[in-house]
Amino acid sequence: MTQSTSRGDDADWWRESVVYQIYVPSFADADGDGMGDLRGAADRLGHVAELGADAVWLTPFYRSPWADGGYDVSDYRDVDPRHGTLEDFRELLERAHALGLKVIVDIVPNHCSSEHPWFAEALASPPGSPARDRFVFMDGRGPDGGEPPSDWQSKFGGGVWTRVPDGQWYMHIFAAEQPDLNWENPEVAAEFESILRFWLDLGVDGFRIDVAHGMRKDLCLPLRDTNGSDSAPLNAPPEGHDHPFWDRDEVHDIHRAWRKILDEYTPPRIAVAEAGVSQARLPLYTRPDELHQAFNFPYLRCPWDAAAYREVIDSSLEGARSVGSLPTWVLSNHDVVRHLSRHALPAGTDTVAWLMSDGREPAADEEAGRRRARAAALLTLALPGTAYLYQGEELGLPEVADLPREALRDPMWERTGNARKGRDGCRVPLPWERSGPSCGFGPGGSWLPQPDGWGEYSVEAQTGRPDSFLELYRAALKTRRSFTGDESFTWLPAREGELAFRKGALECRVNLSGAPLPLPPREAGPLLASGACDGRTLPPDTAVWLDTQPR
Repeated sequence: MTQSTSRGDDADWWRESVVYQIYVPSFADADGDGMGDLRGAADRLGHVAELGADAVWLTPFYRSPWADGGYDVSDYRDVDPRHGTLEDFRELLERAHALGLKVIVDIVPNHCSSEHPWFAEALASPPGSPARDRFVFMDGRGPDGGEPPSDWQSKFGGGVWTRVPDGQWYMHIFAAEQPDLNWENPEVAAEFESILRFWLDLGVDGFRIDVAHGMRKDLCLPLRDTNGSDSAPLNAPPEGHDHPFWDRDEVHDIHRAWRKILDEYTPPRIAVAEAGVSQARLPLYTRPDELHQAFNFPYLRCPWDAAAYREVIDSSLEGARSVGSLPTWVLSNHDVVRHLSRHALPAGTDTVAWLMSDGREPAADEEAGRRRARAAALLTLALPGTAYLYQGEELGLPEVADLPREALRDPMWERTGNARKGRDGCRVPLPWERSGPSCGFGPGGSWLPQPDGWGEYSVEAQTGRPDSFLELYRAALKTRRSFTGDESFTWLPAREGELAFRKGALECRVNLSGAPLPLPPREAGPLLASGACDGRTLPPDTAVWLDTQPR
C-alpha cells in the first residue's frame, strides 16, 4: 500500500497542505457505465497519495437528477446511484484515511434540486405557506403579476425568476432546476446544520462550500433592479457596491454558525469557501471565527505576466494574513478552461469565443502552454498556503475545446441559446492507460468523449518518464514537503519579467520574459526546474527551485 506522509491529526494541517480535487463523474468508473463513481475513485486514491497530496476534495456525489452535474441536490444524505452507495462512500473514506489522505466533500447550500421533496411540497402548497417560505417565492410585477419581480440575471443565462402555474415566481441564481433556498428561514439553517453533522459523524474532514457568498439576499420590497450587474466577472460586484444577492454581510452569520459546529469535532474539521468576491472582501470569509480558507480566484485568473502575478500574490498574502490565515492557490478547476490551454492563448483572449470556435481562433501555442503550465506549477507550489490541484493538471491535460455540440452536457449551453459551450471541455474523463475503451477510465466508454491521442497523457504513459508532467508534480510535492512549516515570504531583487522570492529556505525564480535570464551563482545546483536549466541561465517560461540552506 502506498503511504502518504500527511500531518495526521494536526489541527493546522490545512495551512500548508496540497488538496487534490476529484471531479467524481470524470475521475474513475468502476462499474463500466461511463460515469465516474466512488468505487472507481477509491481504487485510484493510491495515485493521489503517491503524488504527495494531503487531502482530496470530492465534488457532489449526492442524489441528483443531474441538471447541473450534481450541483442540483435532491437528497443531501445519500449517494446518487450513478456514483454508488453510502457504503461505497464509507469504504472510500476508510481507504483515504488509510493512505493518510483527508477527505473534503462539497456542500451545496445556496440551492437544491427542483426534485427535492421540499420543492415538490412548495409547488403543491399555496402562496404564503411555510413550505414556500423555505424558498424565494415572489409575486410578479404588473397588473396581473405577469412580469418577473426584478431584472436579476442568472449565471447560466436568462433571468433568475421562473413562474409557477399559480402565478408566483421562484428565484434561481443558476438553472431553473436549482431553486434558491431562503436562508432567512430558520428551518433551512437547522436542516443544513443537521446535514453537516451527518457527514462529519461519518468521518469527513471538512467541506468545500459552494456559492458561499450567495446564500443571503436582500428581499425587501420593492426588489432593486441591477441593470445586469449580476453578470460581473467572478460574481464580484464593483468595490463598495451593495448587491442584492452577492456577497452580502449577512452571509457571514451562516459561516460563523458553521464554524462552531466544525470546532466541536476532534481534531477540528475545516471548511473552504467558494466565494467569487473582490480581493478586498475575500479575507472576511476567513476571519478566526468563520471559515478556514477561501478559493483565490484572482490568482486563478492571473495572466502570464510577472507584474500581474506579483500584485495578486501581494494582495493575497496581505489579505489572508490580516485575519491570521494563509491564501489558497489554484490554477484550474471544473468550472474554467484548463490553465495549460489558457496560457497557450494570446493575452486577453476571450475564452468563451475561443471555445465556440472549437479552439481554432485564435490558434493556441501548445508548446508555450506546456512550458508555462509547468512553470506555473512550481510557482504555485512554492507559495505559502494551500495549493488546490485539479485532477489531470498533473498530467498536463489541455482543454478539450472541440467537443461535438451534440455531446455537450453543461446547462449553460441550452440556457444561453447555444451561445456558450460551457465547462465540459475541462471535465473530460481522465486517461489512466494508453489504450482501452476509455483509456483506463473504466471498462466501458466515457460520458464525455475523449479525444484521439488522450491515452498519451495517461498515468501509464507518463510514469517513469523524467520529462513528464506527472514526474514533475511528484518531485515538486515531495520537495515541497521538506520546506513546509516556515510561512515566511520575501521578495528578492528581480529583473523585468522575473519573479523571485524566498519562502523559508526555498527560493523560487520564474522567468516570464521572452529572453533567458542569468541565475545567481550557487555552489549547489537547482533542486528542481520546470524545464531544461543548467543552473546558470533560466530560459523563458521556466521556473526553478533553489535551496538557500543546502542540506
